[in-house]
Amino acid sequence: MGEANRASTAAAYTAPGYTAATYTAPANVDQAGLSPAQRMWRLFEPVHAVTYFAPASVTAWEDAGLRGYWRGYFAGRASPLGRVEAGPVVGAFFGFAPAMVGRALPELWTRIAPEKALVVRLDGARAALGPLVAGIAPDDLAELASLLRSAAEQLPVGGRVLGAANAALPWPDDPLGALWQAATVLREHRGDGHITALVAAGLDGPESLAWRVARGGVDRAFYQQIRGWTDTEWDAAASRLRARGWLDASGAATEAARTAAHDLEATTDRLASAPWQALGPAAVDRAATLLTPLARAAADLLMWPNPVGVPDPRATPAR
Repeated sequence: MGEANRASTAAAYTAPGYTAATYTAPANVDQAGLSPAQRMWRLFEPVHAVTYFAPASVTAWEDAGLRGYWRGYFAGRASPLGRVEAGPVVGAFFGFAPAMVGRALPELWTRIAPEKALVVRLDGARAALGPLVAGIAPDDLAELASLLRSAAEQLPVGGRVLGAANAALPWPDDPLGALWQAATVLREHRGDGHITALVAAGLDGPESLAWRVARGGVDRAFYQQIRGWTDTEWDAAASRLRARGWLDASGAATEAARTAAHDLEATTDRLASAPWQALGPAAVDRAATLLTPLARAAADLLMWPNPVGVPDPRATPAR
C-alpha cells in the first residue's frame, strides 16, 4: 500500500475510543441458536469487507488513480448503481451524512468511470483473498463459490436497491471472484433489509448510530469521523432518542432501546432468510463449514471492533 493511502486509511478509521490496536477476539461467545441468516452473515460479511480494509484492496484504488480512502470506498460501493449522483447514495447507504456523500459524488465519476470501478474493486478483492485461499483445496473453493452463488441467485430483490444492483452484475468466471461477488450480493441484500427495519422503527441515519454507541459500540467521535455527522446533528439525534425513551439522562441505552435492538436484528434476520431457506439446512451447514476458515482469515485484515457491528468470526465459541 502506498504511503498516501496507508495514511488516509488510518486517518479514516482512527478516532478517540476506537481500540483496534488493543483489540482481542472475545472468548466464550454463545453461538448456539443462531438463525441461518445470522450465522451466515457472520461468515460472509468479513469476506466481503476485505474490499474496504485489506491493503491489497486499498492499493488497487491507488493504482487506479484514486488517492484518499473515501474515494475508493464510494467508487467501489456505489459503482453498481452506475453514474449516480449523491442523492440516491445518501438514501441507499443510509448512515452517511449528505454533506459527506456530496463531497465525493458526482465529482468522483470524473476520476473513474463506474464500469472501471467495478473492475478495480473485484481485482482488489481477488488480490486480498488470494493468499487466504491458498491452502483451500480447489474443489472446496469451487463448491463454496457455487453454494454462495446459488444463495445469491435466489434472493428476492424487490425494494433492495444495493442488493438488486449487485445481483444484476455479470458473474466472474473464476471461483474466487464468484465467491466474493456472491458475498457482496448477500451482504448488500441484508443491508438493504436492515435499513428497511431501521426506517420501520422510525430511525434516521444519525439516530441509528447514536443508538448503537449508547448500547456499547465504538464512541461517537469514531462514527462522526467515518460517517460525517456534525456535533449539532449528533446531539439532535440523541435528543430525539431521549424523547422516545431510548436514552436516559446520561446518554446510556434504556431497556426499551435494548429490546428494540434485539427485535430489529431479528427482523433483519427474517428479511435475509430467503436464500438460506431455499438452500436447505444441509447446504447451509456445508457452506458454513467451508466458509468459516476463510472468514477467520479475512478477519485478520479487518478493523475490530468492526464499524458495521458484525461479531468477530475468530471469537471462541462457548463450551
